[in-house]
Formats: sequence, C-alpha cells, structure tokens
Amino acid sequence: MYYRRIRELREDSDKLQKDIAKLLNTTQQHYSKIENGATEITADRIVILAKYYGVSADYILELSDEK
Repeated sequence: MYYRRIRELREDSDKLQKDIAKLLNTTQQHYSKIENGATEITADRIVILAKYYGVSADYILELSDEK
C-alpha cells in the first residue's frame, strides 16, 4: 500500500511527520493517519510528495518500483 512507501520515503530523508504535515498543509495527527492507512491521501498531495522526494507518483502508489 502507498502508506508504506510514504513512510519509507519520509524516514529515508530523516524527516519527522510534522515536517511533512507542514509541507502538505495539514496537522501531524492527520498525516499520521495517512501514513498508517487509516485515511486516504488525495491526488494533489501525492503530487506534492512525489515532487518533494523526487520520485514518480507511480512509485508512491506502488505501481512501479522505479523511483
């Protein structure tokens, strides 16, 4: 699931949930729910994360293993 990938990307970049929440203009609590798969992430936020981490949206969505 995509939430594993976004957690992996965040941890690999040594960022905290609150840092990414700020990037996505949301709260740390809401972002935590996204990372845990408790709530869905919107397409516009996937695009933001893909640009931020320098990966494709397909990579985040686990449609590809190629970053």
